[in-house]
Amino acid sequence: MSVKNYRELIVWQKAMDLVELIYQVTKNFPKEELYGLTSQIRRAAVSIPSNIAEGQARQSTAEFKNFLSIAQGSRAEVETQLMIAQRLGYLPQEKAEQILNLSEEIKRMIYALTAKLS
Repeated sequence: MSVKNYRELIVWQKAMDLVELIYQVTKNFPKEELYGLTSQIRRAAVSIPSNIAEGQARQSTAEFKNFLSIAQGSRAEVETQLMIAQRLGYLPQEKAEQILNLSEEIKRMIYALTAKLS
């Protein structure tokens, strides 16, 4: 792979955009969710680009693929937590759809990158 730094990966850049969106929308969650859903969804979102970066920095393709798998799991967590927030009335549907669409794009990119590494 010709990428020398994880910051060059478009999937990492998109994952960083997702983190930013998650932080923006969770600012409006109820204060009683600060240590609950707000914390959970933020941690899961941060985990996505973090695992992509850590995997790319590892010495082997197998390790990179493993970290991409972990990032994919965290991405699924974010989607689930977003749907919970929407069901609880913390998040408008249009904002949820915007974030879910970005998450879907990231999912496809992680799968494509994993396939390229195989």
